Amino acid sequence: MGMTISEKILARASGKDKVVAGEFVQAKPDMVAVTDTTIFQKGVIEKLKELAVKKIPNPDKVSVTFDHRVPAYDTLSAEMHKVIRQFVKEYSIKNIYDVGRHGISHQIMAEKGRALPGTLYVADDTHATTLGAFGAFACMLGIDLLNVFVTGENWLRVPESLKFNITGDFKKGVMSRDLIALILSDIGLKPMYKAMEFVGPAIKEMSIDGRMTLCNLVPIAEAKNGIINPDQKTIDYVKSRTNEPFKVLTSDPDAEYEEVFDYDVSTLTPLVAMPGTPNNARSVTEVEGVNINQAYIGSCASGRMEDLRIAAKILRGRKINPNVRMLIFPSSQEIYRNAVMEGLIEIFLEAGATICNPTCGPCAGMHMGLLASDEVCIATSTLNIKGRMGSPNSEIYLASAATVAASAVEGKISDPRDFL
Repeated sequence: MGMTISEKILARASGKDKVVAGEFVQAKPDMVAVTDTTIFQKGVIEKLKELAVKKIPNPDKVSVTFDHRVPAYDTLSAEMHKVIRQFVKEYSIKNIYDVGRHGISHQIMAEKGRALPGTLYVADDTHATTLGAFGAFACMLGIDLLNVFVTGENWLRVPESLKFNITGDFKKGVMSRDLIALILSDIGLKPMYKAMEFVGPAIKEMSIDGRMTLCNLVPIAEAKNGIINPDQKTIDYVKSRTNEPFKVLTSDPDAEYEEVFDYDVSTLTPLVAMPGTPNNARSVTEVEGVNINQAYIGSCASGRMEDLRIAAKILRGRKINPNVRMLIFPSSQEIYRNAVMEGLIEIFLEAGATICNPTCGPCAGMHMGLLASDEVCIATSTLNIKGRMGSPNSEIYLASAATVAASAVEGKISDPRDFL
């Protein structure tokens, strides 16, 4: 019996020839990524001090990105940032993406070539799974990150793998965000700890941006990781970003999967996740007409060039409804710059949108664009649980950038296919 790509990566990272689902391994991550908020909240820095740890293994493999609280919006944030900057200097960490060079961590790590095919990538944020789009086993570690900082390794359970075979062609106005919304609704919200592997002709045709969105949202299903077998598109992207060597690993034809799911995107329509849970998506035609106060494009799930381009296509020559605030967060400084060069920012400004700096922003419920009681937002963010973006009495609908842009124009949830 062969191995899945996830099993192969964990076998390599733990120095074994073969592993099987359910096995526990002691693995050495190839890359560790932390953010300005989560590493602080999980107490990793404080614990390192308590343990009198003077050096960490392989500081060149550690990246620190300021993405949640940037720029610092209150004294607490500023003090947290100060502690993190001191931590970076003390432990000789060179890969720091501070204010002005920042962006959402997972996007920055992709742009800097920090998650290579065939490698084990761990981070302090749930949506580290985004980097599975490059054929890496990418997952979150909690306080276990402390083990990595002290010893350079940590235990992991090898997850069972689920295969999602995706066929067909996406129709206009339908994006990878709609596909993952459907899959999440089918699977539901339950403890899972599985590897979600995406294969098939539709995945081959999907852009890197689309693949990142697909892998980004698998934690909503409580998956350990999402992953796509590398192809030439993957290799070309990674080689354009780094000179670091890597070895491509792919699933064996006879690899064992716990379950196989088949989806044909030819019949897929734009979907909207209802407030309260991202696992409850309905066709946009069932939700059309719900009045909104805010439209938000951004977060680690979206805010990439593919998202901004389709939003601009819808907003070009149109105005945002006067009853709606539209916020657009490019997910990195590079994307922001590219959007300026392509003229997308000008389109957004002409339409009446507000352009914000590359940060998690309202998705994390921290700053910029929070909701008041009884307000309704349609967003490309990751979660829509009660109180996620401000008042617990507000409501959040989740959708693709296309659906969010169309809704911003109409002032109510709308079908993007009518605008394309």
